[in-house]
Formats: sequence, C-alpha cells, structure tokens
Amino acid sequence: MPVKITFLGTGTSQGVPVIACECSTCMSADSRDKRLRTSLLVEIDSNTFVIDAGPDFRQQMLTARVKKLDAILLTHEHKDHIAGMDDLRAFNHRSQAAIDIYAEERVHNAVRKEYSYVFSENRYPGVPRMELHVISEHSFEINGVEVIPLRVFHYRLPILGFRIGNMAYITDTNYVPEETKELLVGVKYLVINALRKEKHVSHFSLGEAVGFIREISPKKAFITHISHQMGKHEEVNRELPVNVTLAWDGLEVICED
Repeated sequence: MPVKITFLGTGTSQGVPVIACECSTCMSADSRDKRLRTSLLVEIDSNTFVIDAGPDFRQQMLTARVKKLDAILLTHEHKDHIAGMDDLRAFNHRSQAAIDIYAEERVHNAVRKEYSYVFSENRYPGVPRMELHVISEHSFEINGVEVIPLRVFHYRLPILGFRIGNMAYITDTNYVPEETKELLVGVKYLVINALRKEKHVSHFSLGEAVGFIREISPKKAFITHISHQMGKHEEVNRELPVNVTLAWDGLEVICED
C-alpha cells in the first residue's frame, strides 16, 4: 500500500535560520531555507504517525492541519526530537484517549524524566496522556501496519530509524551497520540525514549521505536534518544526483509501490 510522507521539519537542532546568525543561508528569502526541527508525518491505510516530536511540534501540527494522530515513533531522546510532546494534550482532548508512543526503553526513561508531571501518581488535570510502548530491533505493528526498526549510530549513541513499506527514514546518524543495510534492500524511498558538506562527528556529511544512497540504490532519496552550514537549498540541490534532493519543510511525497 502507498505511504504518504510529509516533511514537517528538515532542520538540525538549532533550526534554520539560527538565532542571531547573519550568514547567507539564514538571511535567505527562499522558503526552502526556513527549516524547523526534523520531523516526519507518515500516512498509511487511514493511520497517521509522526516520527519525532521536537520543540516545533505544535507549529508543525497546525501547518500540516493534522486532526488525528495514532502514534509517535521516537528515534532517540535528544531535545530536538522529544521537546514538543506536551502539545499532545490537544490530540488527547480530541480523541479522549492516550497517544501511543513507540521507543526504546532508554528513550522512554528520558521521556518520563522530561515529562515527570505526566507520569506522576497524582496527575494535574489536563496534562498530556501518553501510552508508552517499548520497542527493540524487532519489527512490530501499529494498527496492522508493520514497522521495521533500523539500528544506526549517532556517534556512540545507538538510535533507531524506521522502515514502513517501501519507505525508510534515518536521521542523526554517521554509521549504519551492515545488518541494517540488509533491512534496506528493496527500499524505493530513502530519507537520510546530512548536516553539512564538511565531515561531522555524529552526522553524515553531504558526501557521505550521497555515498550511502548510492550503496542502497533507492528510486528516490531525500536529505534531512540540514544545518545552515550546508548552504542554500537552490545552490546545493544543483550539485546532487538526479534521484537525490534536499528535502524542505512541507514537501509531500507519495511513496508508491
């Protein structure tokens, strides 16, 4: 079945423009150079999932006009990926139910610490309601939709990407193990991070990401988690292979079989 993805945010932890920065990218008038923190909306078979809910989550939900949310999948526990989850309250109110959160135990522990008031024995009225589901590297289902976790490394931190159908999403990595590459065989649409052109300790550079894309050989690939150091969208995009593009906030893609 086809998977529709919408890039809710394509920026790194600081977003673009960066506060107080006057570089040409941050000063660009091109809307594609305005990047909220990285997040992806996934729609499949009447289900709506979001991968990561950073500090721009509220704005992203309003912009994408999301009315129903079935689950959130978390790649890891860094602030730019979990800091917006208080705004789940609106979805709780609409559905009169908790929102299912899928993540590794370590990530759930960080969520419990960050949102201690949510999990308090005597909860304050109106706090978000979250149902935490522990996942590992084994595939699992959400409402009949198979999700395959993809183990990658964010420097030394083990984190997860996700494959849903013929689409795979990997962010915040600079190392993908061989066994994970095997899980990517047959992927037609690949989303992968690239922070900038220069090498980085915990993220792919643009050249490294393009090399990884060539190795996996998808039909189409999209670069996300982009910093202002990458340069302007229009200029960088001209340098990329024909099947690779820098993603931008609001980009919608139908991942057909």
